[in-house]
Amino acid sequence: MTVRAGDSLDEAAPVVVLAGGVGAARFLEGVVQVVPPAEVVAVVNVGDDLEVGGLHVSPDLDTVTYTLAGRVNPETGWGVRGDSFAALAALEELGGPAWFQLGDRDLATHLFRTHRLQEGASLSAVTAEITRALGVAVRVIPVTDQRLRTMVETPEGELSFQEYFVQRQSQDRVLGLRFAGLAEARAASGVLQAILRARAIVIAPSNPFLSIEPVLAVKGLRDCLLTSGAPKAAISPIVGGAAVKGPAAAILKSLGHDVSALGVARLYGDLIDLFVLDERDAALADAVRTEVGAECLVTQTIMSGAAEKQALARATLEALQALQTG
Repeated sequence: MTVRAGDSLDEAAPVVVLAGGVGAARFLEGVVQVVPPAEVVAVVNVGDDLEVGGLHVSPDLDTVTYTLAGRVNPETGWGVRGDSFAALAALEELGGPAWFQLGDRDLATHLFRTHRLQEGASLSAVTAEITRALGVAVRVIPVTDQRLRTMVETPEGELSFQEYFVQRQSQDRVLGLRFAGLAEARAASGVLQAILRARAIVIAPSNPFLSIEPVLAVKGLRDCLLTSGAPKAAISPIVGGAAVKGPAAAILKSLGHDVSALGVARLYGDLIDLFVLDERDAALADAVRTEVGAECLVTQTIMSGAAEKQALARATLEALQALQTG
């Protein structure tokens, strides 16, 4: 049967969200309307991180932080609302690289992060300092403090993630992925502990290859998820055979997967107890249950506004609670 939301949520251990960029940030906006923010832990991808002009930039960490702080640019879903780009224009005038858009207020975050990292602070410690300064009560943790970079194999050769995603606008066909630094990467302090203590774990509606796989690939993460007794859900970023945002559908196709919510569910397999499908994909629910062995929640997954974000978060968490209690 399809799980229906309705049971109340227990107040206990944290709700853990495995997060990528914009989709995850929007989902977290809904979660903090349902669960006290201090009871939420966001474990965030750092495979997108890069160095720009000598500065350490963490796009996914910043998108999640700016969104939860109420500072994100609502038109793009990333960057700072109302930001200016005088420094970027001056850099371009000097002949420097200007393809990666860094606003002036955004630049302050990267200056602070780089300075603290150079002083010897860990990325997780610096992230905690930034979130605290911006009034974010959610615990935002990079999945690892070590350098981890997503490399994209294309017909034109291997590209760094941001070269593929920003500079070349995701136009290259993806033939494979490599996570540089993975052998040395270890889960940041608090990540595994949060997963083991969690009352619910949700894989956000992020790109499963570019945003979630760099998180799951870190040593110990998959085993910890399988060990955790918390009910686990994943929300499909594919609706009606198309990506809600970004190149997820194109990558599913180029890597030989079914371009559908079912194709995404198969990727997560035994990691999840519940798969969240949009109403437009309700016909796939039986196949998910049969092939993946997960229950299904069929609901509205397009987060077009604050009410929709909250409704998706509530429905997902209440369905997980129903699995645990029922």
